Amino acid sequence: MFQSLLDAQARGRARIVSRAGIRPQSIGPADGLSVRVVTYNVHTCVGVDRRYDPGRIAAVLREIDADIACLQEVDARRGRGRHADQWAYLGEATGCRVVLGAGVRDQCGRFGNAILTRFPVLNARSIDLTVGGWEPRGAIDADLLFGDRVLRVIATHFGLRAAERRLQANRLMAALGGSLPPHRREAEAVLLLMGDLNEWRGRSGAIRAFDRQLGPSAAERTFPSWMPVLALDRIYADGPAVLRDVEVYRSPLARLASDHLPLVGNLCWDGHAAWRRERSRLSRRRSSEANHAAKTQARPS
Repeated sequence: MFQSLLDAQARGRARIVSRAGIRPQSIGPADGLSVRVVTYNVHTCVGVDRRYDPGRIAAVLREIDADIACLQEVDARRGRGRHADQWAYLGEATGCRVVLGAGVRDQCGRFGNAILTRFPVLNARSIDLTVGGWEPRGAIDADLLFGDRVLRVIATHFGLRAAERRLQANRLMAALGGSLPPHRREAEAVLLLMGDLNEWRGRSGAIRAFDRQLGPSAAERTFPSWMPVLALDRIYADGPAVLRDVEVYRSPLARLASDHLPLVGNLCWDGHAAWRRERSRLSRRRSSEANHAAKTQARPS
């Protein structure tokens, strides 16, 4: 059922598992349609009633019907019983391709991030975000093919401590700003960053770094699922596709299946012209500021 693994060439490896029978996806950005995306911390498929039930998480994902789902706290540790390998089960249950991210790996199995998608996966790698002395953390960096465009999608889960998150944000932004390996195509369409950033202090710390680089994200409350008060889960987009209709998915099953609620959005290409104008304006402003700084430094003191 599952094909061989594709090695990623960067700081780590991400595993790509292909699924047979995936719904064909031939729509391209030129059609003016949107791509539905979701980030969801599935809490190892243990619900707020403390019951282990991967079937409920799969049902929530089918309700949302996203084209790209970034998941956190996916589990494949022995001793879980039914559907012990959640990556395999959720891919099977949703009919999606699965990209597995490195995370905690011990004698009991593995635990970490996942990307589920209907789109072909061109490349994937794992970015190590582990800070010494704390729990292993990482991000999946995947290139997906949407029509004739490449979507670069990042799925991540940050740590519980403020200092840890700051280091992880800086490391991730450095990885995103670095040059791509020769085998990877430039993402023409959009960069999506989705995940549980664990930043409960609002727009400070890790959030500030991403807001500054990618623009503010919608701060929708997703945790805890039974009475959400914290906006821990975020979606960022950078590119000609505009992120619209960001909202928390609040079905009765979603409130029960995990301690986080899913955060859903739609990528729309109708903002392409405005995005290009804004990019051009920012580029001119940065160039002007750089020239001014150079002239100031060149003046004799």
